[in-house]
Amino acid sequence: MSIEEILDVLDELLDRAWNLPLTGGRCVVDADKVRDLIDEVRLNLPGEIKQARSIVADRAEIISVARQEAESIVQKAEERAKALISREDIVKQSQTRAAEIMQSAQMKSREMRAAANDYSEKVLRETEESLARSLSDVKSTRQALRNATRK
Repeated sequence: MSIEEILDVLDELLDRAWNLPLTGGRCVVDADKVRDLIDEVRLNLPGEIKQARSIVADRAEIISVARQEAESIVQKAEERAKALISREDIVKQSQTRAAEIMQSAQMKSREMRAAANDYSEKVLRETEESLARSLSDVKSTRQALRNATRK
């Protein structure tokens, strides 16, 4: 019998007890029956206490496991957040570096174009001067030939 059932029997025993007149609600109960019920309570109490302790221990273990899982989840989330932040930083650094490389390449391209234009201008000027000298020589030679043929 469980402790609850024993207490119900005790309560019922008190309800059926004889009330003594002029005693302020005192009653007569079967002492042997009450002692038997108290003995049953004592016998059942350790089992119920063990069960309650087991439940409390299980509860504590469940809470401990849940706390560990929660800490693990939080730790994994923090690691993931750090990884994402790290990736974001790497992407930003890469974008900044790419912009610097593009800017440098554009500046070198302008410098190379300017140098190529200067070189082309110099070569064309020298060619023009050379051609002008050659043209002058051709004109002089033709003039000399004309003058030589007239004499």
